[in-house]
Amino acid sequence: MDSSAQDFQPRTFSVKLWPPSESTRLLLVERMTKNLSNKSIFSRKYGLLGQEEAHENAERIEHLCFASANEQFNKEPDGDGSSAVQLYAKETSKMMLEVLKKGPRTASESEAPIADAPLKPADTVLDISGGKRAFIEADEAKELLSPLTKPGNSYYKICFSNRSFGVDAANVAGPILESVKNQLTEVDMSDFVAGRPEDEALDVMRIFSKALEGAVLRYLNISDNALGEKGVRAFSELLKSQENLEELYVMNDGISEDAAKALSELIPSTEKLKVLHFHNNMTGDEGAVYVAEMVKRSPNLESFRCSATRIGPDGGVALSEALGTCTHLKKLDLRDNLFGVDAGIALSRTLPKLPGLVELYLSDLNLENKGTVAIVSALKQSAPQLEVLELAGNEINAKAAPALAEFLTAMQSLKKLTLAENELKDDGAVIIAQSLEDGHADLKELDVSTNMLQRVGARCFARAVANKPGFVHLNINANFISDEGIDEVKDMLKAGKNSLDVLGSLDENDPEGEPDDDEEEDDEDAKDDDDQDGLDSKLQNVKVEQDD
Repeated sequence: MDSSAQDFQPRTFSVKLWPPSESTRLLLVERMTKNLSNKSIFSRKYGLLGQEEAHENAERIEHLCFASANEQFNKEPDGDGSSAVQLYAKETSKMMLEVLKKGPRTASESEAPIADAPLKPADTVLDISGGKRAFIEADEAKELLSPLTKPGNSYYKICFSNRSFGVDAANVAGPILESVKNQLTEVDMSDFVAGRPEDEALDVMRIFSKALEGAVLRYLNISDNALGEKGVRAFSELLKSQENLEELYVMNDGISEDAAKALSELIPSTEKLKVLHFHNNMTGDEGAVYVAEMVKRSPNLESFRCSATRIGPDGGVALSEALGTCTHLKKLDLRDNLFGVDAGIALSRTLPKLPGLVELYLSDLNLENKGTVAIVSALKQSAPQLEVLELAGNEINAKAAPALAEFLTAMQSLKKLTLAENELKDDGAVIIAQSLEDGHADLKELDVSTNMLQRVGARCFARAVANKPGFVHLNINANFISDEGIDEVKDMLKAGKNSLDVLGSLDENDPEGEPDDDEEEDDEDAKDDDDQDGLDSKLQNVKVEQDD
């Protein structure tokens, strides 16, 4: 039997390797759900998916990949199905990675159409994203969009995501879209030119843009299209006609300085904008200046995501200052940039102007002790209702622990706290854990993995959460906790109101290891290498990796 098929399916097929049984497909969905919802290097950078969202994505991925693989199998009916199995494996892994990098959807995004789970009646939302991930030709475009041609239809929301339109298909779609554009308020054109040559993709964007020009949209998603400046300008006619946008998603689009400038120039008004997401672009310091200009013009912004955009200290300062106009902000995600201490201090000056903050994601920003202390000191006075705070990977050590503890004592609404990949050691752990022990009845998740903790620090954190009624997850993995210390942690959790179920995996804990005591004179100069584990190690429980 082909080795790739053995990796994929532990049972044997009597004649062919394809198709898999229904039980096998269901098992794959379960495995993907587990991997998508488990903590990993991706969740630390992009956010952790909830169980329900992970399951929805797993079902969608399996459905799409099975359809593509089945189509491949039908092209070679005399084969043994090995090529279909390989395609099934490859596409599954690829799409899981895309979901992990996109991160959890926000409350506003949860309203977006999802394959197999329509959120609106069939006669108001047209979602063609649920079919096979494939090129769309003219005949299929005509068939897919035919509901829009029926007289008196009331469609206001369209999702093209996951289908790739060529010029011929776009020429069919254009007149149809133009005929209904006056009733449309929400359009999702994310990932709708995948695999097309650049010139063709740009032509498709221009056709759609021209057709939709003048539509009064509240929601526009043009993510996952590798836009760059050319792509942004290909949407010129549509963008220039938008003055009522409430949600704009431009994620994973190769948005550079020039592209950010074009976007800022083209959209005439962001006065009503509530959601602006720029995740995973190449914006940099120069591009951040233009993003900051858009932010300044968006006083009603409630959710701003600018994570993984290569923004350094100068851009971080500009963006932090611009956020001062967004006094209605509830969710702020700046993870995985190169802000540094100065940008952290600039952000601390802005935070008092954002009294409604509920979720704040500041992991992997090189804040160090000084930037971290400035930020938590500002939050202590301005955001008592904060529910989520992520500060992983910021080189925070025990010297910042007193300020963190004072801040945490005041944060009684906190539900999730992430301090992973820092250098707290036991000295810092004792101080921080004590501040969490009393009160904090709503705390559900605490992540202090990779902090050079030993027996004492682990025990303190276990004691802090053992009796919190709704607590669900304690992550103390990748530390130096002795076997005896692990036993004590388990005993504390069992003796409290929570069971051992709240204790996360300990597969990376090193009971024989010890923290490095050789500290630099200036602790702010100490640097840790980021964990660069590949996709295979993070998704190893899903046996669908393609053999080389």
